Amino acid sequence: MPVQSLPVRDGSFHFRLLQQYLILLKKYPILTKSVTSGILSALGNLLSQYLEVRKKAKNEGPVDEIDVAAAARYAVFGLIITGPVSHVFYQLMEVWMPTTDPLCIVKRLLLDRLIFAPGFLLLFYLVMNILEAKGWEDFQKKMRRSYWTALKMNWKVWTPFTFININFVPVQFRVLFANMIALFWYAYLATVRK
Repeated sequence: MPVQSLPVRDGSFHFRLLQQYLILLKKYPILTKSVTSGILSALGNLLSQYLEVRKKAKNEGPVDEIDVAAAARYAVFGLIITGPVSHVFYQLMEVWMPTTDPLCIVKRLLLDRLIFAPGFLLLFYLVMNILEAKGWEDFQKKMRRSYWTALKMNWKVWTPFTFININFVPVQFRVLFANMIALFWYAYLATVRK
């Protein structure tokens, strides 16, 4: 008795969404990655706030309302900084360290972890400080209080994902892959910067 295969449902919402994303990624790579970064960064911040509200409610403490302005700041950071900077970084990495180099796996990881990660985290602190309309003293205080802790946590959390991303994920999807991990990372950063 022959088995009949079922056709792929071209009309499914998820399939159409993926198709549209791939078309936009090809036509407008930086803009698509920037908008995606903005959305996922905002969601990471909202996740952080939601978890904090749940924790406070569980401990019967005063519950704050969701800070929409904070989520908007993360969206702006993702849109203006994360998307374009990450796109350019991954493109340049392909040129600077091609896969034909026998040490490219190690070089790429070291470049990302020792140069890009500290600089990008510093940029995050600086831009968030500006978006929060805080002064230089507040920036220095937050840097002294939490930058080193956040960087060490970045190295612990991000290194395995970075290894996978820069060595196995196609270059056009690296920003998206990093954004998916960043969804949870931004939830952590939103908490540690307070």
